[in-house]
Amino acid sequence: MMRKIVWLATVAGLCAGLAACGGGGGSDNNSSSGNSNTGSGSSNAANTVSVAVSSAGGNVRNYPMVSVTICAAGSNASSNCSTVPNVLLDTGSYGLRLFASAIPSSTPLSSLPNVNGTSQPMAECTSFGSGDTWGTVLAADIKMSGEIASNLPIQVIQDPTLAASMPRSCANGTSINTPSVLGANGILGVGAAQSDAGVAAYFACSGTSCTQVTPTNTQIIMNPVVQFPNDNNGVIIQFAQVPDTGAGSATGTLVFGIDTQSNNALAGTGATILPTDGNGNMAVSFNGTSYPAGPSGAFFDSGSNGIFFNSSLQQNSAGTFYSPPSTVAMSAVLTAANSTTANVQFNVANSDSLFNTGNYAFNNLAGTASTGLDLGMSFFYGRNVYQGIAGKTSTGGGAGPYVAYVSN
Repeated sequence: MMRKIVWLATVAGLCAGLAACGGGGGSDNNSSSGNSNTGSGSSNAANTVSVAVSSAGGNVRNYPMVSVTICAAGSNASSNCSTVPNVLLDTGSYGLRLFASAIPSSTPLSSLPNVNGTSQPMAECTSFGSGDTWGTVLAADIKMSGEIASNLPIQVIQDPTLAASMPRSCANGTSINTPSVLGANGILGVGAAQSDAGVAAYFACSGTSCTQVTPTNTQIIMNPVVQFPNDNNGVIIQFAQVPDTGAGSATGTLVFGIDTQSNNALAGTGATILPTDGNGNMAVSFNGTSYPAGPSGAFFDSGSNGIFFNSSLQQNSAGTFYSPPSTVAMSAVLTAANSTTANVQFNVANSDSLFNTGNYAFNNLAGTASTGLDLGMSFFYGRNVYQGIAGKTSTGGGAGPYVAYVSN
């Protein structure tokens, strides 16, 4: 299973795993005293793209979105290109997933070949904590700013050329089958692993029948960053701080590469560096309970729209977000794979009050989980958060996988 994507949506019946559904309050007004906030990095460099948190996801708060240009496979990103906006930036998964309905006609699906080299399509079922995606595995050239990933296997969700339905064996929750269900046009997974090997199920399909298979190295869905010729050892997400009452929108920067250029230094920044397991997990001691490294431990996940944990704090009426009478300061001790420890601190505000502002970017939004500590998008404001990829190295972080963070 991939890292849990956690969101607040208006679609009925979307509560699964850690999904935070219903409620919300407030209007769709994008303005607030906070206005737009810009991260510390420049989004004009060839290895950077802009990230926006806004109302683009409907009623979803704290959703960081990027645009991805998709082109015909093998064209060096120069043929049949189109840009897909509002793609969720997710450090908790690996690979690019786009809804077929969100891919413009200027990039016809016929220009994206099947990765299995036959007329029988390969398909993939990916289970997130909040639901499942089902679609074909096709090859495409992907461009983000000056970075190009050629012949990248991607998942095209709800590809109309795929006659087969999602196999029951991997239908674990809500079907994430339209952009409105997700609140985004796709997912850009730039987490700790190089691919989704071992966390997704692949199938060879003929008509309406599919047989589970083991993909080859050229068929498996890859973390796009790994496929870049340069700047391929990790990413940095940079966001400035937002007011404690939130902001109508926030703009940050996604930087590709760590210690590869002058604008992506980790060495010398004084950042806290925490090696993780292969999926970005580490152990944590929190609220009087110790959780081991693994899915029930701690992780940094931009695809979660709050900080999620188990607590006796007062909850909102939906039982999904915390709503204490006054803001509560909390802390946890993280233990990295190399036994390094770090104390993280964060605030938990009343979610009902936050939603009633009509804002979309919050640094103190937190919700309920059964175990562990999910340091979601709320934690990213006011920091540069680094994600080093497994099997890659950087001067400042050493061998990946690791996460690092420093105040900006």
